[in-house]
Amino acid sequence: MKMTSANLATGIFLFSQTAMGMIGNSSILFYYIILIFTGKHLMPKDQIIEHLTFANCLSIISKGIPQSLSDLGFKDFLDDIGCKLIMFIYRIVRGMSLYAMCLLSCFQAITISPRNSRWMMLKHRATKYIGPSCLVSWLLHLLLNITAPIKVTGPISRKNVTNMMSYGYCSWFTSNSVASTLYMFILCFCDGLCLSLMACSSVSMVNILYRHKRQVKHIHSAQHFLKVLPEDRATLIILILVCTFVISYFISSIRVILTTFSVGSVLWGVSLFIFLEICFPIFCPFVLICNIKCNFQMFLPCCCK
Repeated sequence: MKMTSANLATGIFLFSQTAMGMIGNSSILFYYIILIFTGKHLMPKDQIIEHLTFANCLSIISKGIPQSLSDLGFKDFLDDIGCKLIMFIYRIVRGMSLYAMCLLSCFQAITISPRNSRWMMLKHRATKYIGPSCLVSWLLHLLLNITAPIKVTGPISRKNVTNMMSYGYCSWFTSNSVASTLYMFILCFCDGLCLSLMACSSVSMVNILYRHKRQVKHIHSAQHFLKVLPEDRATLIILILVCTFVISYFISSIRVILTTFSVGSVLWGVSLFIFLEICFPIFCPFVLICNIKCNFQMFLPCCCK
């Protein structure tokens, strides 16, 4: 890959954003590791965030770092096995991030639902299965993407290859066969199901918050010191994460479709697509830190001050 000033600037920018995302996600993982080793019991929402943050770390490692090194001019730093491995990891964590966000959104919608709602009956049952369901999801996405490494190979230097798309550090076999179309349909169906549940739970949360604010409007007007309730703050943060994730997911889906069905080696816009694609893993930890900053003060008092 020919090194240009544009590639260098893109590489520096992407590397800085990647480093920032790794610091943010690592901080949250470190926080939960301390909680576990100190014998603290993780809440159901914390268990979901733990899996989501771990998936974000792997997403940045498997996408952001290789593309940054490629833009900075490093060549052939990954062989065929390395390319297959990072692509396999990325496809797994991509699906896991979607599942974790869907689960987090649905659980928060159940949590803030009125006590007389039928959804509250699911809250106590859901807390028992959140941890096992996350582990099953890792296994399920591993099986769904088991064929992904077959289509990945090391960088191809030949320019006359028409059925390859190159990222500079790895290449992807493109195919328009019936099997590839069916495989994409299965993945899209699973992702569409999670997105539908996420959309329904988000609409439900907005509706609950709106009705709640109307009911306690007179209380809030009398108590000016009460700004935002903890439940409302957590819900708003999750809604922000959902919106950011959906945008990042659709950009990722566009890139996956182009990768699967495009013909020819295309390098234009790859770095831009990948940066927009990993915006969520980079942005997510800092939004979550704002939500758990009170707990962070126990372990990082100097930083919080």
